[in-house]
Amino acid sequence: QVQLVESGGGLVQAGDSLRLSCAASGRTFATYIMAWFRQPPGKEREFVAAITQRGSRTTYADSVKGRFTISRDNAKNTVYLQMSSLKPEDTAVYYCAARWSDEFFTTAALATYWGRGTQVTVSS
Repeated sequence: QVQLVESGGGLVQAGDSLRLSCAASGRTFATYIMAWFRQPPGKEREFVAAITQRGSRTTYADSVKGRFTISRDNAKNTVYLQMSSLKPEDTAVYYCAARWSDEFFTTAALATYWGRGTQVTVSS
């Protein structure tokens, strides 16, 4: 069982940066593929970024590529999402997700564990 708790969301202006954190419980954090998803108002949950167990590989949605960076610190059981050049369309609830797998997952249905989310609002 893994419990995930996101933090770091808030209200920022377009062009600003923000770093989200997701703290995980349990000793098996390093065995999970970790990912960030987001759900804009009135829309479906969508993939943002994912990272392999040791952090050697990452993948991103086209909409955030070059602006967002996912990373992890297995010693701290934490995954991060560094967001820069934020746009109003990045406004969403951001969720941390975990899956015990050897492959990336970019579909919300494949996640095994979810956090409760943190709100990010970008004003124009």
